[in-house]
Amino acid sequence: MKTKRGSGVKRCMFLRSGIIIQLIINLIAFSACSQNAGRHESSINPQKMAVNKTEEQWKKELTPLQYNVLRQKGTERPFTGEFDDFFEEGDYSCAACGALLFHSSAKYNSGCGWPAFFEPADSLNMLFKRDLSYGMVRTEVMCAQCGGHLGHVFDDGPKPTGVRYCINSVSMVFKPSGQKKSPE
Repeated sequence: MKTKRGSGVKRCMFLRSGIIIQLIINLIAFSACSQNAGRHESSINPQKMAVNKTEEQWKKELTPLQYNVLRQKGTERPFTGEFDDFFEEGDYSCAACGALLFHSSAKYNSGCGWPAFFEPADSLNMLFKRDLSYGMVRTEVMCAQCGGHLGHVFDDGPKPTGVRYCINSVSMVFKPSGQKKSPE
């Protein structure tokens, strides 16, 4: 039985192209993993934070969901947070350290499933970091006092700022207007 010399070459080229495709797929998968892992890294220096606690201290003080979101950069499921459909007058502070984050006058219903604000109460209480996790390019919002993960900010908000701070409810506590600040 005679075989054509060219058919072996074609098979070899086919196998090589299959290997190349597999290498490309692996490269993409590994780069996605590294982006996802990088999500938990931060250029924040915990020693320079106004509130500096060990992870064990945070675990004792926060609920498991708060710890997951604030310390491990998790997120609550959309449309499940306490403040998503909540529009009373008052202030929103960091659930981990109490830093003032937002006034209710900046809150609006964006329909995204998380509380949305068009401006912070004090931008000095926030840190921003590029976030490439889950194949997206976003800007992470963190508390400048304790380094807690709050959510993300997007450039699709309403006037006057054009930005949308999409914040996890569990990252915040609400103080109604007229309520005195608790001594710290």
